[in-house]
Amino acid sequence: MSIQTLLSTALAKRHDFLQHAEDNQTDCFRVFHGTVEGVSGLNIDRYGDTWLVQSFHQTLTDQELTDVSAILLQQAALPIVYNDRSLGNSRVLNTLSPQLAEIASSERVMQENGIKFSTKLRHEGQDPLLFLDMRIGREYVRANSQDKTVLNLFSYTCGIGTAAAIGGATRVMNVDFSSFALATGKVNAALNQVSNVCEFVQSDAFPALRQLAGLSVGGRRNQKLPSYPKLPQTQFDLVFLDPPRYAKSAFGIVDLINDYQGLFKPALMTTKMGGTIVCCNNVAKVDRQAWFDSLVRCVEKQGRTVTAHTWLDPHEDFPSFDDNHPLKIVAMTLS
Repeated sequence: MSIQTLLSTALAKRHDFLQHAEDNQTDCFRVFHGTVEGVSGLNIDRYGDTWLVQSFHQTLTDQELTDVSAILLQQAALPIVYNDRSLGNSRVLNTLSPQLAEIASSERVMQENGIKFSTKLRHEGQDPLLFLDMRIGREYVRANSQDKTVLNLFSYTCGIGTAAAIGGATRVMNVDFSSFALATGKVNAALNQVSNVCEFVQSDAFPALRQLAGLSVGGRRNQKLPSYPKLPQTQFDLVFLDPPRYAKSAFGIVDLINDYQGLFKPALMTTKMGGTIVCCNNVAKVDRQAWFDSLVRCVEKQGRTVTAHTWLDPHEDFPSFDDNHPLKIVAMTLS
Protein backbone atom coordinates (compact mmCIF):
# COMPACT_ATOMS: atom_id res chain seq x y z
CA MET A 1 0.00 0.00 0.00
CA SER A 2 1.36 3.47 -0.89
CA ILE A 3 2.41 6.04 1.68
CA GLN A 4 -0.27 8.36 0.29
CA THR A 5 -2.99 5.78 0.94
CA LEU A 6 -1.69 4.96 4.41
CA LEU A 7 -1.49 8.63 5.40
CA SER A 8 -4.97 9.34 4.01
CA THR A 9 -6.32 6.40 6.02
CA ALA A 10 -4.61 7.63 9.19
CA LEU A 11 -6.07 11.12 8.77
CA ALA A 12 -9.55 9.71 8.17
CA LYS A 13 -9.30 7.68 11.39
CA ARG A 14 -8.40 10.86 13.24
CA HIS A 15 -11.32 12.92 11.93
CA ASP A 16 -13.10 13.23 15.27
CA PHE A 17 -9.83 13.61 17.18
CA LEU A 18 -8.69 16.47 14.92
CA GLN A 19 -12.02 18.26 15.33
CA HIS A 20 -11.77 17.85 19.11
CA ALA A 21 -8.22 19.22 19.02
CA GLU A 22 -9.34 22.29 17.10
CA ASP A 23 -12.25 22.86 19.48
CA ASN A 24 -9.85 22.63 22.45
CA GLN A 25 -7.13 24.98 21.19
CA THR A 26 -4.68 22.22 20.32
CA ASP A 27 -2.48 22.52 17.25
CA CYS A 28 0.24 19.98 18.10
CA PHE A 29 -0.45 16.28 17.55
CA ARG A 30 0.56 13.21 15.52
CA VAL A 31 -1.20 12.45 12.23
CA PHE A 32 0.83 9.37 11.28
CA HIS A 33 2.40 6.88 13.70
CA GLY A 34 4.29 4.77 11.21
CA THR A 35 5.27 1.80 13.38
CA VAL A 36 1.59 0.94 13.86
CA GLU A 37 0.10 2.56 10.74
CA GLY A 38 2.18 0.97 8.02
CA VAL A 39 5.64 2.56 7.55
CA SER A 40 7.97 1.65 10.39
CA GLY A 41 10.01 4.60 11.63
CA LEU A 42 8.01 7.29 9.83
CA ASN A 43 6.30 9.83 12.09
CA ILE A 44 4.34 12.85 10.91
CA ASP A 45 3.32 15.53 13.40
CA ARG A 46 1.86 18.98 13.46
CA TYR A 47 3.77 21.42 15.63
CA GLY A 48 1.75 24.63 15.61
CA ASP A 49 2.01 26.30 12.22
CA THR A 50 4.33 23.66 10.70
CA TRP A 51 4.19 20.03 9.60
CA LEU A 52 7.11 17.88 10.76
CA VAL A 53 7.95 14.69 8.86
CA GLN A 54 10.61 12.47 10.48
CA SER A 55 12.06 9.16 9.28
CA PHE A 56 14.02 7.04 11.77
CA HIS A 57 14.70 3.83 9.80
CA GLN A 58 14.93 4.70 6.12
CA THR A 59 15.34 7.96 4.21
CA LEU A 60 12.26 9.05 2.26
CA THR A 61 12.76 9.32 -1.48
CA ASP A 62 12.01 12.63 -3.16
CA GLN A 63 8.84 11.09 -4.63
CA GLU A 64 7.70 9.76 -1.26
CA LEU A 65 8.20 13.17 0.33
CA THR A 66 6.28 14.78 -2.53
CA ASP A 67 3.42 12.30 -2.07
CA VAL A 68 3.30 12.88 1.69
CA SER A 69 3.42 16.65 1.20
CA ALA A 70 0.47 16.60 -1.20
CA ILE A 71 -1.76 14.94 1.41
CA LEU A 72 -0.59 17.20 4.26
CA LEU A 73 -1.18 20.37 2.24
CA GLN A 74 -4.74 19.24 1.58
CA GLN A 75 -5.20 18.92 5.33
CA ALA A 76 -3.65 22.32 6.15
CA ALA A 77 -1.53 24.57 3.93
CA LEU A 78 1.48 24.84 6.26
CA PRO A 79 5.26 24.66 5.69
CA ILE A 80 6.61 21.09 5.73
CA VAL A 81 9.94 20.36 7.46
CA TYR A 82 11.56 16.98 6.82
CA ASN A 83 14.08 15.62 9.33
CA ASP A 84 15.87 12.50 8.12
CA ARG A 85 17.10 10.79 11.32
CA SER A 86 17.66 7.33 9.86
CA LEU A 87 21.17 6.74 11.17
CA GLY A 88 21.73 5.05 14.53
CA ASN A 89 22.47 8.25 16.44
CA SER A 90 19.12 9.76 15.39
CA ARG A 91 20.75 13.06 14.40
CA VAL A 92 19.24 15.03 11.52
CA LEU A 93 21.08 14.24 8.28
CA ASN A 94 19.48 16.36 5.57
CA THR A 95 19.74 20.01 4.65
CA LEU A 96 16.73 22.25 3.95
CA SER A 97 16.07 25.18 1.67
CA PRO A 98 17.03 28.52 3.26
CA GLN A 99 13.37 29.36 3.86
CA LEU A 100 12.57 26.04 5.54
CA ALA A 101 15.85 26.09 7.48
CA GLU A 102 14.81 29.43 8.95
CA ILE A 103 11.41 28.04 9.94
CA ALA A 104 12.94 24.88 11.45
CA SER A 105 15.55 26.71 13.51
CA SER A 106 13.34 29.52 14.80
CA GLU A 107 11.49 29.45 18.10
CA ARG A 108 7.76 29.09 17.49
CA VAL A 109 4.71 28.90 19.76
CA MET A 110 2.02 26.23 19.64
CA GLN A 111 -0.94 25.36 21.86
CA GLU A 112 -2.16 22.28 23.68
CA ASN A 113 -5.53 22.66 25.38
CA GLY A 114 -4.91 26.40 25.37
CA ILE A 115 -1.48 26.11 27.07
CA LYS A 116 1.27 27.77 25.06
CA PHE A 117 4.50 25.88 24.45
CA SER A 118 7.70 26.86 22.73
CA THR A 119 8.92 24.58 19.96
CA LYS A 120 11.88 24.44 17.61
CA LEU A 121 12.04 21.73 14.96
CA ARG A 122 15.84 21.83 14.67
CA HIS A 123 18.17 22.83 17.50
CA GLU A 124 21.18 21.62 19.48
CA GLY A 125 19.19 18.69 20.87
CA GLN A 126 17.21 16.12 18.93
CA ASP A 127 13.48 16.46 19.62
CA PRO A 128 11.09 19.39 19.07
CA LEU A 129 10.95 20.41 22.77
CA LEU A 130 7.60 18.77 23.63
CA PHE A 131 6.77 15.05 23.59
CA LEU A 132 3.30 14.87 22.10
CA ASP A 133 2.49 11.40 23.47
CA MET A 134 2.75 12.84 27.00
CA ARG A 135 -0.35 15.01 26.42
CA ILE A 136 -2.41 12.72 28.67
CA GLY A 137 0.12 13.25 31.48
CA ARG A 138 -0.07 17.01 31.15
CA GLU A 139 -3.86 16.85 31.15
CA TYR A 140 -3.89 14.71 34.29
CA VAL A 141 -1.49 16.97 36.15
CA ARG A 142 -3.37 20.09 35.14
CA ALA A 143 -6.63 18.58 36.41
CA ASN A 144 -5.10 17.42 39.72
CA SER A 145 -2.81 20.27 40.84
CA GLN A 146 -5.16 22.82 42.37
CA ASP A 147 -3.61 24.18 45.60
CA LYS A 148 -0.92 21.48 45.54
CA THR A 149 2.87 21.37 45.56
CA VAL A 150 4.36 19.51 42.58
CA LEU A 151 7.76 17.91 41.94
CA ASN A 152 8.54 17.36 38.26
CA LEU A 153 11.54 15.04 37.83
CA PHE A 154 13.45 14.67 34.55
CA SER A 155 11.38 17.68 33.59
CA TYR A 156 12.95 18.27 30.12
CA THR A 157 11.26 21.51 28.93
CA CYS A 158 8.83 21.51 31.87
CA GLY A 159 5.62 20.73 30.00
CA ILE A 160 4.31 18.84 33.05
CA GLY A 161 5.37 21.66 35.37
CA THR A 162 3.73 24.30 33.20
CA ALA A 163 0.50 22.29 33.12
CA ALA A 164 0.62 21.96 36.92
CA ALA A 165 1.02 25.70 37.35
CA ILE A 166 -1.84 26.38 34.93
CA GLY A 167 -3.89 23.91 36.98
CA GLY A 168 -3.48 25.97 40.14
CA ALA A 169 -0.41 24.48 41.83
CA THR A 170 1.04 26.65 44.61
CA ARG A 171 4.60 25.50 43.95
CA VAL A 172 6.22 23.58 41.08
CA MET A 173 9.83 22.35 41.26
CA ASN A 174 11.22 21.28 37.88
CA VAL A 175 14.43 19.21 38.02
CA ASP A 176 16.57 18.45 34.97
CA PHE A 177 20.29 18.17 34.20
CA SER A 178 20.03 20.15 30.94
CA SER A 179 20.33 23.93 31.14
CA PHE A 180 19.06 24.10 27.54
CA ALA A 181 15.86 22.21 28.42
CA LEU A 182 15.25 24.29 31.55
CA ALA A 183 15.76 27.50 29.56
CA THR A 184 12.87 26.41 27.34
CA GLY A 185 10.91 25.55 30.48
CA LYS A 186 11.35 29.13 31.66
CA VAL A 187 10.06 30.35 28.30
CA ASN A 188 7.01 28.09 28.64
CA ALA A 189 6.28 29.41 32.12
CA ALA A 190 6.58 33.00 30.90
CA LEU A 191 4.34 32.35 27.88
CA ASN A 192 1.59 31.27 30.29
CA GLN A 193 2.24 33.87 33.04
CA VAL A 194 3.09 31.24 35.68
CA SER A 195 6.78 32.06 36.27
CA ASN A 196 6.06 33.04 39.88
CA VAL A 197 4.94 29.48 40.70
CA CYS A 198 7.71 27.56 38.91
CA GLU A 199 11.22 26.74 40.13
CA PHE A 200 13.97 25.38 37.89
CA VAL A 201 16.68 23.21 39.44
CA GLN A 202 19.56 22.20 37.17
CA SER A 203 20.75 18.98 38.75
CA ASP A 204 21.38 15.30 38.24
CA ALA A 205 18.16 13.64 39.43
CA PHE A 206 19.90 11.33 41.92
CA PRO A 207 21.33 13.95 44.30
CA ALA A 208 18.20 16.09 43.97
CA LEU A 209 15.89 13.18 44.78
CA ARG A 210 18.01 11.80 47.61
CA GLN A 211 18.27 15.16 49.31
CA LEU A 212 14.53 15.81 48.98
CA ALA A 213 13.91 12.31 50.39
CA GLY A 214 16.25 12.91 53.34
CA LEU A 215 18.78 10.32 52.16
CA SER A 216 22.53 10.62 51.78
CA VAL A 217 23.56 11.54 48.25
CA GLY A 218 26.15 8.80 47.82
CA GLY A 219 27.26 7.79 44.35
CA ARG A 220 28.70 4.99 42.26
CA ARG A 221 31.75 3.19 43.63
CA ASN A 222 35.08 4.94 42.97
CA GLN A 223 33.35 7.83 41.22
CA LYS A 224 34.30 11.38 42.19
CA LEU A 225 31.10 13.33 42.70
CA PRO A 226 30.70 16.60 40.82
CA SER A 227 29.10 19.58 42.54
CA TYR A 228 25.33 19.72 42.79
CA PRO A 229 22.75 22.17 44.18
CA LYS A 230 21.85 21.67 47.83
CA LEU A 231 18.17 21.04 48.55
CA PRO A 232 16.33 20.63 51.87
CA GLN A 233 14.30 17.52 52.69
CA THR A 234 10.83 18.19 51.27
CA GLN A 235 7.65 16.29 50.48
CA PHE A 236 5.18 17.18 47.73
CA ASP A 237 1.49 16.58 47.10
CA LEU A 238 2.15 15.36 43.55
CA VAL A 239 5.37 13.84 42.17
CA PHE A 240 5.90 13.18 38.45
CA LEU A 241 8.64 10.69 37.55
CA ASP A 242 9.47 10.38 33.83
CA PRO A 243 13.06 9.08 33.48
CA PRO A 244 14.86 8.21 30.23
CA ARG A 245 15.38 4.57 29.27
CA TYR A 246 19.02 4.51 30.33
CA ALA A 247 21.51 7.08 31.63
CA LYS A 248 24.70 6.91 33.65
CA SER A 249 26.37 9.47 35.88
CA ALA A 250 28.71 9.55 38.87
CA PHE A 251 25.65 9.52 41.13
CA GLY A 252 23.92 6.45 39.74
CA ILE A 253 22.46 4.61 36.78
CA VAL A 254 18.97 5.13 35.36
CA ASP A 255 17.75 1.79 34.00
CA LEU A 256 14.04 1.44 33.30
CA ILE A 257 14.32 -2.28 32.55
CA ASN A 258 16.42 -3.55 35.43
CA ASP A 259 16.23 -0.94 38.21
CA TYR A 260 13.24 1.39 38.11
CA GLN A 261 13.12 1.11 41.92
CA GLY A 262 16.47 2.93 42.23
CA LEU A 263 14.61 6.11 41.32
CA PHE A 264 11.14 5.16 42.48
CA LYS A 265 12.07 4.55 46.12
CA PRO A 266 13.38 8.08 46.83
CA ALA A 267 10.62 9.56 44.66
CA LEU A 268 7.90 7.92 46.75
CA MET A 269 9.70 9.16 49.88
CA THR A 270 9.21 12.71 48.57
CA THR A 271 5.46 12.05 48.16
CA LYS A 272 3.25 13.16 51.05
CA MET A 273 0.84 10.84 52.84
CA GLY A 274 -2.32 10.98 50.76
CA GLY A 275 -0.31 12.38 47.86
CA THR A 276 0.03 11.08 44.31
CA ILE A 277 3.06 9.84 42.40
CA VAL A 278 2.81 9.52 38.61
CA CYS A 279 5.28 7.01 37.15
CA CYS A 280 6.24 6.63 33.49
CA ASN A 281 8.08 3.85 31.65
CA ASN A 282 8.58 4.16 27.89
CA VAL A 283 10.31 0.81 27.25
CA ALA A 284 8.06 -1.32 25.04
CA LYS A 285 9.36 -4.69 26.28
CA VAL A 286 8.60 -3.89 29.93
CA ASP A 287 5.35 -5.67 30.80
CA ARG A 288 2.80 -3.25 32.16
CA GLN A 289 1.37 -5.44 34.92
CA ALA A 290 4.74 -6.78 36.05
CA TRP A 291 6.10 -3.23 36.25
CA PHE A 292 3.09 -2.04 38.24
CA ASP A 293 3.33 -4.99 40.62
CA SER A 294 6.99 -4.15 41.27
CA LEU A 295 6.02 -0.55 42.11
CA VAL A 296 3.38 -1.74 44.58
CA ARG A 297 5.90 -4.06 46.27
CA CYS A 298 8.35 -1.17 46.60
CA VAL A 299 5.66 1.00 48.21
CA GLU A 300 4.78 -1.77 50.66
CA LYS A 301 8.45 -2.31 51.60
CA GLN A 302 8.44 1.32 52.71
CA GLY A 303 5.49 0.60 54.99
CA ARG A 304 3.04 2.49 52.81
CA THR A 305 0.01 1.55 50.73
CA VAL A 306 -1.28 2.27 47.23
CA THR A 307 -4.86 3.28 48.00
CA ALA A 308 -5.88 4.04 44.40
CA HIS A 309 -4.34 4.01 40.95
CA THR A 310 -5.23 5.28 37.48
CA TRP A 311 -3.67 4.25 34.17
CA LEU A 312 -3.14 7.11 31.72
CA ASP A 313 -3.07 5.89 28.13
CA PRO A 314 -1.85 8.13 25.29
CA HIS A 315 -4.52 9.64 23.06
CA GLU A 316 -5.68 8.13 19.79
CA ASP A 317 -3.17 10.04 17.69
CA PHE A 318 -0.66 7.54 19.15
CA PRO A 319 -2.24 4.17 18.27
CA SER A 320 -0.67 0.96 19.55
CA PHE A 321 -0.73 -2.74 18.79
CA ASP A 322 -3.57 -4.36 20.79
CA ASP A 323 -3.71 -1.27 23.03
CA ASN A 324 -0.32 -2.14 24.53
CA HIS A 325 1.28 1.27 24.49
CA PRO A 326 5.09 1.37 24.82
CA LEU A 327 4.58 4.42 27.05
CA LYS A 328 3.09 3.29 30.34
CA ILE A 329 1.86 5.94 32.79
CA VAL A 330 0.22 5.18 36.13
CA ALA A 331 -0.88 7.62 38.85
CA MET A 332 -0.85 6.13 42.34
CA THR A 333 -2.28 7.63 45.51
CA LEU A 334 -0.20 6.70 48.57
CA SER A 335 -1.05 6.48 52.25
